[in-house]
Amino acid sequence: MLDDVGQWFGAFASPTVLVELASLLACVALAWVVVAALRRGLRREEHRSILFGYRVVDGALFPIVLLALGYVARTVLLKWVPLAIFKVAIPVLVSLVVIRMGAKVLQVAFPQAAWVKPIERTISWLAWMAMVLWVTGLLPRVLAEMEQIHWKVGNVSLTLRTMVEGALTAGAVLLLTLWVSAAIESRLLRSATGAELSLRKAISNALRALMIFFGLIVAMSAVGIDLTALSVLGGAVGVGIGLGLQKLAANYVSGFVILTERSMRIGDNVRVDNFEGRITNINARYTVVRSAAGRESIVPNEMLITQRVENLSLADPRVWLSTVVSVAYDSDVDLVIRLLTESALASDRVLREPAPSAALSAFGADGLEFTVGFWIADPENGTLGLRSDINRAILAALRAHHIDIPFPQRVMHVQVEGNVPAAASSIAALSGAGAATRADALSQ
Repeated sequence: MLDDVGQWFGAFASPTVLVELASLLACVALAWVVVAALRRGLRREEHRSILFGYRVVDGALFPIVLLALGYVARTVLLKWVPLAIFKVAIPVLVSLVVIRMGAKVLQVAFPQAAWVKPIERTISWLAWMAMVLWVTGLLPRVLAEMEQIHWKVGNVSLTLRTMVEGALTAGAVLLLTLWVSAAIESRLLRSATGAELSLRKAISNALRALMIFFGLIVAMSAVGIDLTALSVLGGAVGVGIGLGLQKLAANYVSGFVILTERSMRIGDNVRVDNFEGRITNINARYTVVRSAAGRESIVPNEMLITQRVENLSLADPRVWLSTVVSVAYDSDVDLVIRLLTESALASDRVLREPAPSAALSAFGADGLEFTVGFWIADPENGTLGLRSDINRAILAALRAHHIDIPFPQRVMHVQVEGNVPAAASSIAALSGAGAATRADALSQ
């Protein structure tokens, strides 16, 4: 560590700086080669992991390898030449490793959280400030001053240095816990399909919660906090769950029940509280259901346990849909059934086995009502466009065979009472007929 500024600049003016610079560049090149070689044997999806990232220098592995090579070069050069560049390069590399690991772990653990960016900037500022204090030799003095600021909480004496070290230890433990849990979750969910996906999701969520809990306990023990004081906190939490947090606790318990018994799985099509859609995610507290129109509903897990839920794809991933068509009473029923069945096959999404079917379902007030039923295997792609294609095919087929789709028809009867002349009766009859004609025209 260079404590004197003059010695610092003097060391940089030494000819041995060129040797250090060449060694550092060799370490950078060697780290690039090692990481690039390790990336070649990976699958495409692993390139976005915490260690490897999108590019060679983007992940956390490159600064880690470079730091290890830098330590080796520093140890070797220390026996032959006085060091200047490596006394600055090593703290810079340590800060870079901390920043890269913190950012990558948070991005993988919370990919869509808005608060990740501010946390990343905070980690960067703290790491670079610690690096500057380390290089300039001010870090021991700052720690000594922080040691002088102390206070007593109960029987425990705390100092500012203890609190800062405890916060840093807790942060490091949490990052390590999130890293390990993210790796386990990636391994569990990588090859999971169908019914196994929900169960593995439950296992990964439970492992993450347990690891974070034990990580916090280890961090508090490292700081020196008496863990027996947590008994009071546990009692307070129990009272809170009994009084005001029972709904929250019920949602968490219901979430683990759903994930464990697999009555609803990611990818199932469900109808709950008059909302129909596809389950896209099952969390510990709530479940996300996405409709065919793109809207997402946040459903508390307790509702899925205590209320009636229609799972359209629990036993069979195929979904049955239907549309209703009315034709005139004088139409050929057999011809209409054949045309409706053939029109349902106009879309490639309609399954051929089981085949579509059409049936005379009701005698309507204006015509015969037919119901066309068909099966699809991809309801997650939406049903509105599919219904539109089939309805257009039905309309074209009916028009091609001159089969009428009836309009609502109404008949008006006019009754004239009393003794009226024959001419007046004829005029009244004609007026009634005209009124009936106008009424029919308006109804059409």
